[in-house]
Amino acid sequence: MISTLLSRRGGADGDRGPGLVYGADYNPEQWPRSVWEEDVRLMREAGVNLVSVGIFSWARLQRAEDTWDFGWLDEVMDLLHRGGIGVDLATATASPPPWLTTARPEILPVTASGATVWPGARQHWRPTSPVFREYALRLVRKLATRYADHPALVAWHVSNELGCHNVYDYSDDAARAFRAWLRARYTTLDALNHAWGTAFWSQHYTDWDQILPPRLAASHPNPTQQLDFTRFSSDALKEYLRAERAVLREITPQVPVTTNFMVMSGTKGMNYADWAEEVDFVSNDHYVRPGPQDRDELSFSANLTSAVAGGRPWFLMEHSTSAVNWQPVNVAKRPGDLARDSLLHVAHGADAVCFFQWRQSAAGAEKYHSAMVPHAGADSDVFRAVCALGATLATLAPVAGSEREPAEVGILYDWESWWAGEQDSHPTSLLDYRQEALDWYSALLALGIRADLVTTRGDLHRHRVLIAPVLHMVPAALARTLTRYAERGGHLVTTYFSGIVDENDHVWLGGDPGALRDLLGIRVEEFAPLLAGESVELDDATTGGLWSDGITVTDPRTEVLARYRTGVQAGRPAVTRRGTGSGSAAYVSTRLGVAGLTALLPRLLGPAGVDSELPAAVRGLVETTVRRGADARFVFLVNRTDETVTVSGMDGEVLLGTPDAEGALALAPRDVAVLRQAAGRGTSSGAGAR
Repeated sequence: MISTLLSRRGGADGDRGPGLVYGADYNPEQWPRSVWEEDVRLMREAGVNLVSVGIFSWARLQRAEDTWDFGWLDEVMDLLHRGGIGVDLATATASPPPWLTTARPEILPVTASGATVWPGARQHWRPTSPVFREYALRLVRKLATRYADHPALVAWHVSNELGCHNVYDYSDDAARAFRAWLRARYTTLDALNHAWGTAFWSQHYTDWDQILPPRLAASHPNPTQQLDFTRFSSDALKEYLRAERAVLREITPQVPVTTNFMVMSGTKGMNYADWAEEVDFVSNDHYVRPGPQDRDELSFSANLTSAVAGGRPWFLMEHSTSAVNWQPVNVAKRPGDLARDSLLHVAHGADAVCFFQWRQSAAGAEKYHSAMVPHAGADSDVFRAVCALGATLATLAPVAGSEREPAEVGILYDWESWWAGEQDSHPTSLLDYRQEALDWYSALLALGIRADLVTTRGDLHRHRVLIAPVLHMVPAALARTLTRYAERGGHLVTTYFSGIVDENDHVWLGGDPGALRDLLGIRVEEFAPLLAGESVELDDATTGGLWSDGITVTDPRTEVLARYRTGVQAGRPAVTRRGTGSGSAAYVSTRLGVAGLTALLPRLLGPAGVDSELPAAVRGLVETTVRRGADARFVFLVNRTDETVTVSGMDGEVLLGTPDAEGALALAPRDVAVLRQAAGRGTSSGAGAR
C-alpha cells in the first residue's frame, strides 16, 4: 500500500513507481508566499516525494461559520504537484478555530475535577461531542469534495495524533456516551454490577443514569469503572476516526485513509492493536527520549508498530531531525543519529520516513523543535544530513513493500494488562509495564537475538519462545491459548504480577499466578513487593528489585532455575520452569533489569534452541532485523555503539555499506548497513506449536 503511494503521483517527474516515501509535515500557512517556491526547490534537492499538508489549518480554511478560504491550499497543492511531490492531505480537524470555541464552548473537554480545558494550545475538543462532530465532518466533506480529483492527493490524514491531549474527557457528553457504551457491553445493570463488583463500598446501580465517568472522588474510584472508562475512551476516539473515514470513503473511495498513532514511551491511552484495522495503512509518530535505553526504546516502538500493522509495511509519519521542544532538556542529535534513527524504523518495517516538520517555525510553541530546514537554513549540517538520508532511501528502494520476517522470539504486549496492572490501590505503585517489556527487549538485543513485539491478536504460535512480562490481565480464553502454545511445543516465559485478574479485573481465586497457576506448576499465596531501592540477591549472582514472590512448587515437573539468596524469600524459588507437552512454561518472580535478564535468558532460550544469527564477536554491539519480500530478504545491521564495529561472515549483496576486500562490513559509530539475500535464506521455523 505505502510503496504504491508514489505511483499515484504524476507531476514534473511523472510516475516514479514504488519506492520508499520521504518527507515531512509541511505548514506553508506559517510562511509568506515568497517562501513556497524555495520550499519545493529544496524538497526536490533533498529527495522529498511526499508531504502532509493542512494538519492545523482549520482556522485558515474556515474563517467563520460560513466563510471558507481554499485559495491558498489550491495554490499549495498545485505547486507541490508541479514539483512532483505528493500530498498526504490532513482533514484539518485536530484543533477547532477560536470562532467555533467561542460560539460553541460546549465542545471543550472537561477534566476529572470538573475544570474546563480552554483554547490556547491544541486538541481542545471532546471526542464524544455531537456539536464538534457536526462542524468537523462538514469541514471533512468540503475538503474531500474539493480535492477528490486533485493529482497531488495520494492519501488522507485524519485529524492528528488522536488522543494526544484529549483522550480522557469527563464532560456530560462523555457521561452520556459512556453509558451507551456500557449498555452495549453489558446489556443489563445486573451484569454491570457484577463486573464492577459494586457490592463493595455501597456502589450498586439501579438506573443507568446514575453512572458517571470516574471523576474526582473521595478515594480510589471503582477499579473496573476506571478500566472500562479507559476502554471507552480509546473506543470513543476510534469511533471518531471511523466517522471521518466514512465521509472520505464515500467521496474518495480510491484514496487510502490513515491517521498517525503514537506508539512510543509515554503514550498509553489508545489501544492501537484495536485501531489498526480502521486504517488503510498504519502510521506512527515517534520521538526519542534521551536516556540509557533511548535507541533500544526507538527499536522497541518501531517493532511494536510493526506488530500493530500485522507485520506489513507502515508509515513513519513524524520523528525529529534533531532536538524537540517539549522535554525538560532538549538535546540535539549527534552526527549519524538522524540517519540511524530513521533507518532503524525502516529496518522494522517503515516504508515511509517523515519528519515534523519541513521548515522550522519562526513563531509559536514549536519554534524550537527541529525540522528538515532549520533556522540556519539550507547551509547547515542538519539539511546536509537530510539530503544524504534522501539519497540513502533512494538506494534502499528495493526494500519497499517487504514485510517483517518473523523472529524465533516474541514479546507479548497487551494494552489491557498495561492499563489494569498500573491502576491505583495495587500492591505497588512502582510497577512500570512498558519498562519491564523494554528491559526484556534490551536484554535480547544485548545477546544479539532478534525478537518481535507481538499482540494477543497476532499468531503467537509462530515464535519458538514467547515472553509475556507482567501479563496481569488474563481472561480464560487467553489462558487456554497460552496453555495450548506451551503444550504444542512453544516455550512461554512470564513474570511476577501475571495471570492475576480476568477481563473484569476480578482476581482469579486460589492463589497466584491465578489463571496461569496450573500451567506454571507453582503457587503464590501473598504478593511481596519491595520498597523503593530495596533489592534481593539470587543464587545465580543476579539481583532483583520491585517484587519477590514466595513461590511454592506444586508440580513435580517444575524445576527451580534460581532461588533467592537474601531477603524474606531466602531459600525459596525465584525462577522456575515446568515442562508441559513438547514445550515449557517459565516464571520469573522478580524484576531483574537488563543485566540480570541478559544473564538469565540463555537458560530460558536453551530448550527452544534459540541463538543469535550474528557472528559471536558483534553480538550486543549490532542489532539485526530482517524484512522479506517475494524474491529477497533484507538484513539490516545497526551499530548500537559509539565505536566502529566490523561485521564479518554475513553474506549477500550490499545495498548499503562498504565491504572490505574480505567482504567484512565496517560500521562506523551509529552506522547502518543493509544486505540483500536470496528469499527463504535463514528464515525462522517458528515454534511448531500449531
